[in-house]
Amino acid sequence: MSARTPGNSPSRRAWLRFRRNRLGYWSLLAFCTMVVLSLFAELISNDRPLIVHYEGANYYPLFKDYPETTFGGDFETTTDFLDPFIRERLAADGNWAVFPLNHYGPKTLNYFATQPNPAPPTRENWLGTDDRGRDLLAQLIYGFRVSVLFALALTVTGVALGLLAGALQGFFGGKTDLAFQRFIEIWGAMPELYLLIIFSAIFAPSVSLLLVLLSLFGWMGLSDYVRAEFLRNRQLDYVRAARALGVGNWQIIVRHILPNSLTPVVTFLPFRMSGAILALTSLDFLGLGVPPGTPSLGELLSQGKNNIDAWWISLSTFAVLVLTLLLLTFMGDALRDALDPRKVDREPAPADAAGANA
Repeated sequence: MSARTPGNSPSRRAWLRFRRNRLGYWSLLAFCTMVVLSLFAELISNDRPLIVHYEGANYYPLFKDYPETTFGGDFETTTDFLDPFIRERLAADGNWAVFPLNHYGPKTLNYFATQPNPAPPTRENWLGTDDRGRDLLAQLIYGFRVSVLFALALTVTGVALGLLAGALQGFFGGKTDLAFQRFIEIWGAMPELYLLIIFSAIFAPSVSLLLVLLSLFGWMGLSDYVRAEFLRNRQLDYVRAARALGVGNWQIIVRHILPNSLTPVVTFLPFRMSGAILALTSLDFLGLGVPPGTPSLGELLSQGKNNIDAWWISLSTFAVLVLTLLLLTFMGDALRDALDPRKVDREPAPADAAGANA
């Protein structure tokens, strides 16, 4: 039997080593579950019903706006389904509505709260409200989604730029490597925070602008690892053989060296996402992040600082942030152990172990 069977491939052996790390494996499942649920946040936390059956007709407020007159109101404005009058109409004989688990969206204000804002947790607002009367649970769900998607986009952009820069430096070396190193030294000395403050004063704040500015600086750390891998791998025999056969430089980079240089890239992915989430949270806390009104964990932490007596704001936001970073850290540790070449050498392959036992 061949030594490189599907059950004995390096990727499968790395996956099995990752699964043996129970903390990292369950952290991966928990984090993926949180991300998937946040992607369907509108079905979990929304101030509009998923479906309404009123006087023999079905309505879908989640996808279409309906005037209040549709449900027996007096105005042509969009229906407020949290209004006690509308709720009473929907609860009449033969009428019904299916609401999400949480009846509030990220921008929904609880106009009918019995306590001043920020209000503590109640049966209506499970985690309380912020200082503007918005439901805190909805803010956390949507804020987590914004943070994770932003971190994922920033990680992908930084990895792409880091791979390109590191590959060019390590493969060509010489003057190309020297020029890139001097550029990185100069570019890395730029005051990133000052640039963010300047651009936030000139341009209207937006997620895309923030992503571009952070991507300009987020690739340098990874490029050093990729450069070192390329400098090492370009001297190996299979690269020399490819050159002797007349294979082009880019084909050697993409097909031969790059797949064997991805270990540090894959290992650092969870840690890079953690750094991106922390960066966005910090900038939002300082008022330099996402546009006002966008759900944000950093903005909630700022509210908690300004409302010390509203303990539920700081506690719940801190819990979500710490849980997210812990899960990513555990995943990164497990991934690092799974791809550790020293452990690969010590641990026999499943097929080899089975043969030895036989």
